[in-house]
Amino acid sequence: MKTLLFYINAINGGGAERVILQLAHHFADIGYRSVLVTSFVDEGKEYDIPQNVIRLSIEQEEIKQSRIKRNFSRITKLRRFIKQETPVAVVSFMAEPNFRALIATLGLRTKRIISVRNDPKHEYSGKLGKFIGKYILPLADGCVFQTEEAKAWFPKRLQRKSKVILNDVKEEFFEVHREKTNNVVSIGRLSKQKNHSLLIDAFSLIAKKYPDEKLLLFGEGILENDLKQKIKSLGLQEQVMLIGQTNNVADVLKEAKIFVLSSDYEGMPNCLMEALAAGVPCISTDCPCGGPKEIIDNGNNGILVPIQDPDAMCQALDKLLSDIEYAEAIGKTAKESALRFHPNKIFMEWKSYVEEVINR
Repeated sequence: MKTLLFYINAINGGGAERVILQLAHHFADIGYRSVLVTSFVDEGKEYDIPQNVIRLSIEQEEIKQSRIKRNFSRITKLRRFIKQETPVAVVSFMAEPNFRALIATLGLRTKRIISVRNDPKHEYSGKLGKFIGKYILPLADGCVFQTEEAKAWFPKRLQRKSKVILNDVKEEFFEVHREKTNNVVSIGRLSKQKNHSLLIDAFSLIAKKYPDEKLLLFGEGILENDLKQKIKSLGLQEQVMLIGQTNNVADVLKEAKIFVLSSDYEGMPNCLMEALAAGVPCISTDCPCGGPKEIIDNGNNGILVPIQDPDAMCQALDKLLSDIEYAEAIGKTAKESALRFHPNKIFMEWKSYVEEVINR
């Protein structure tokens, strides 16, 4: 039985984490031995591991070290796992795991498939980041991008052996039966990238017009206290709520009237794709590196607004809240358009590409 080893820092929430788990599960289903390696364990906050996936972790809990020590330690232990498991390929997600996987496999026969999951202008910023992106990542045998815009940032020698594959969305999201609620929902880390502050500002402009509507922000992060203060300063404690992390996104979307993504940049936002599949009317910033505009036909299956523009976000919210028929039509079209990232279709693209790289 051939082994595939999947590597990511953690599985404690986030879209990339869900995707790599689904991928490991699907490959195990078709006869591969799937081994998932994480950098550390985050007890109580992790996604459930599929029974057919073997879980290994470099650290039993996250060790706080300098970046140099941390990377050296994790690369050394990752190489040990790779030698132990002898995979035909290592598949890694995200910037640091991609770098570590490429260094850890130097001189080994296993194929290296990396995946860029965010805007490379941010993920590989600074002199060191650019060096890694331009000179280390092309050492990979293959690379999966989420958008053409992200792919174009990298050298031609990496582009030539790469493929653009959308994320898949689990079946459960296509089976969501929505309930009527007054919940405007956003899901994502409470970080600068996600720009929840913009969404709160936009909602504040129409909060009095729609006193029964609630803005529910699902997620955890370093900006939690700042956002609480902002909500309080705007007097929105009764309408805007920080709910915390959720491990059941389908149930959240079941009770969502509107889904909003307010990010300044993204790769291919999983929560937006899941909301489309669930038939929730969606608003998203038209952010780099082009993920939202690849899956939203503006005004047809969702609404795109410029980044960092609270007035435009407010107008989009007002449109969907005031025009119920239009909102429902957008939700219906969204569900139909989401069939292009049905799990069966996307997994066959991954299977074809991974096996192509292995057999080169």
